[in-house]
Amino acid sequence: MEEKKKAALYLRLSKEDQDKLRKGDDSASIQNQRLLLTDYALERNLEIGEVYSDDDESGLFDTRPGFERMLRDARLGKFQIILAKSQSRFSRNMEHIEKYLHHDLINLGIRFIGVVDGADTANRGNKKSRQINGLVNEWYCEDLSNNIRSAFRAKMKAGQFLGSSCPYGYIKDPKDHNHLVIDEYAANVVRRIYGLYLQGHGKAKIGRILTEDGILIPSHYKREVLGIRYHNSRELETTRNWSYQTIHTILNNEVYLGHVVQNKHSNLSYKDKRHVPQPKEKWIKVENRHEPIIDAQLFSQVQERQKIRTKAVRNEQKENSVFSGILVCGDCKHTMVRMYDRRGKHGFIGYCCKTYKTQGKQACTGHGVNYEQLKAAVLKSIKKEARQILTPNDIRELDTAEYTGSLGADYRAQIRQVEKEMGQKSKYKKLTYQNYLDEVISRTEYSAYVKELDEEISKLQGKLDHLQMRIKEQAELESENQIWTEQFKNYINIEELTREVVLELIEKIEVNGDGSINIFYRFQNPLVCRTGTSPDFV
Repeated sequence: MEEKKKAALYLRLSKEDQDKLRKGDDSASIQNQRLLLTDYALERNLEIGEVYSDDDESGLFDTRPGFERMLRDARLGKFQIILAKSQSRFSRNMEHIEKYLHHDLINLGIRFIGVVDGADTANRGNKKSRQINGLVNEWYCEDLSNNIRSAFRAKMKAGQFLGSSCPYGYIKDPKDHNHLVIDEYAANVVRRIYGLYLQGHGKAKIGRILTEDGILIPSHYKREVLGIRYHNSRELETTRNWSYQTIHTILNNEVYLGHVVQNKHSNLSYKDKRHVPQPKEKWIKVENRHEPIIDAQLFSQVQERQKIRTKAVRNEQKENSVFSGILVCGDCKHTMVRMYDRRGKHGFIGYCCKTYKTQGKQACTGHGVNYEQLKAAVLKSIKKEARQILTPNDIRELDTAEYTGSLGADYRAQIRQVEKEMGQKSKYKKLTYQNYLDEVISRTEYSAYVKELDEEISKLQGKLDHLQMRIKEQAELESENQIWTEQFKNYINIEELTREVVLELIEKIEVNGDGSINIFYRFQNPLVCRTGTSPDFV
């Protein structure tokens, strides 16, 4: 008696379908698809295995949870057939039709059947029709996307608010969800932020004031007070502290003037979920659409104050920007920011931990480094490294080159052996298939043998990839030794540290809580790369 073939059922409902029963349930369409595919399988004496379902998922993407799980099980050989209502339920992306239906599943020995539209990968005669249908389905998605975008742009130009979540200080009007109304509690916090800034407090200081007063940050306020299901991808899960960026956004958001500004970001295409910033000329701004929280004069004063502070900082940065972008805290690994003297002319004196400055001592320790001392320490380290690398007595580079050469030869010998073993396994696999065709072994035995051989070949491939990577690493290391030896010749007697020198030689500098620094050079040879620490360097 012929063994029953096992079929997987794949069900999908797109976000555009509207026949929902209630939130959280499978839609009526999902249930109908399940009944249709079950009847089809039973009529053809197929054993029904797993049912994979994606509700509220677009067919343009292959990052659907049920779809991904089905592909993983397909690679494990859990079924021989995939049943779907139609090819469009499986995918509306022509690239994925070619990848999965006409390549991956074929290689896995898995057949796809579209019950309603007759798509069947076992039927070579309808491959062209499947490809045509794939294009038609993709065109449908493109047209639908364009229509939706046009409708959204029309609503934006009419001043309708389309965001899923309101800006802090507003809630959606219960009578019109495209209109904003003031949330008085949060609005008072916004007014306070503007007032504190004009009193001379910096954005980080304002954040600390609000945190110390126990005022919830916007994301927590929306979830815990307003009861909104809100997610901010940039939010740190553990933080309840107001950040510099949050204050900066509030101080520059024209929504508080009563304006609606939208289309700041857009998808790259209908087939790509990523959002990219739009140039300011493409923003859609409609004025006086809701009650303002901040009057125009106050908003203008804040903008002018920011310009003055930014100009002062930029002028200072031109003079003291040697370490910009490469200085990080050794404890929390976040960026170090500028530190100013609290007395006298309040001039720039060095750097301190940004996490401490914006979130306080709960998040990190308040350590810093003096700018002039840092310059002197880095200059001393560079000169020391140059002498160390180029000292005649230091012949470790030559030893390293000889060592890496012998390692490379050993790796190449291992690669030849692994490739030989892989060739033998592939040969055994072909012989096993021929034995199956000659009925020397059963299908069950054939499947078991092939599975075992595939696992062995996979392990050998992993070993081969590792060996090839090691050969590449050794070649790069040998090359780097030569490059950096030549590079440091220019810096034996260096007297002035410049931005160009720092960027050329140094990857990053860590400032530790005890005042010491670690210097990470751009070369990776452990025999010459050192870290500078107190008291030698600071």
